[in-house]
Amino acid sequence: MRLHSLALLGFCLLSCPAAWAEEPPENAPADSADAPAASERPLLPERSVSDAQTLEQRLDKREQQMLQAGAESFLALWLPANVGEPSGAVILLPGDVENADGAAAIGPLRRKLPDAGWHSLSLTLPDPDGDPLPLRTAATATAAPQSDAPTTESAPAAESPPEAAVAEATQPADSGVISPEQRRQAHVERVMARIDAAIAFANQQQAREIVLLGHGSGAYWAARYLSERQPDNVQKLLMVAAELPAGFAPPLDEMVAQLAVATGDFFYKDQATDRMAALKRLQASKRAKLPTYIQVSMKALPGNLDVQQEQLYRRLRGWLTQHIRTAGS
Repeated sequence: MRLHSLALLGFCLLSCPAAWAEEPPENAPADSADAPAASERPLLPERSVSDAQTLEQRLDKREQQMLQAGAESFLALWLPANVGEPSGAVILLPGDVENADGAAAIGPLRRKLPDAGWHSLSLTLPDPDGDPLPLRTAATATAAPQSDAPTTESAPAAESPPEAAVAEATQPADSGVISPEQRRQAHVERVMARIDAAIAFANQQQAREIVLLGHGSGAYWAARYLSERQPDNVQKLLMVAAELPAGFAPPLDEMVAQLAVATGDFFYKDQATDRMAALKRLQASKRAKLPTYIQVSMKALPGNLDVQQEQLYRRLRGWLTQHIRTAGS
């Protein structure tokens, strides 16, 4: 009898927790109600934003300038010229894999140019594939009502044929889907707005000359800005190891032919693809009869990065000195 009672007690202890797990208390909130939907999870910040936050912690606060481009603020790094009468300001645009203090070219140049008599302003550009938050918000807001209970007006749509439902779901106005072309155009507008803000800041510093200097894909954005906007107060362009960002047009050689500003095109001749791209730009400048386009080939020195950076700085400084002298004569 005692053994039978112990067995019965053990059976109850083992079975009760399972029963409790299957029947939660009536007042307990449902897990699905508390768990955020996948579309409501916070978006990860862009790489450029994370890089800028790291620079804010590492660099002198006096170098940091928060500029406003539309609804976005972004970090720019400012160093005044180390002379009594500065020649002007050089606005530096990094490439896709660089930040505003990139070690490959932008960082060393922004620190050395003040010794040559130039203010330097290095920009943080948005990620190449990053779309601005308003577009993501619009997509989320459009998708959210679809999870609610159907209203009287939307009820007939549930009985439509599968083909029609698929067609409806693919319409951007209904689904909030952002097309690749919309993403590219949004990126163009963000980059242009940041260059606008940088030029406005340089004007506030009363810079006599404003030069755009782009490295990698930054050279494309500098050239495109001058080709499309044609600002009166920016008449000089420096391109270093210019690259075409993936998915964007027109190619650089077509843009070069449309530039009416003094242009220095500096490239490394070690790779055949770089030499061929540079040759196309040079040929385009000759067809357009551009008297102020100068192309300079350099030797890459991957084993001695300091010497390579000094070589680039001296070449750029020589170009700037020559064109300031020419403009003043």
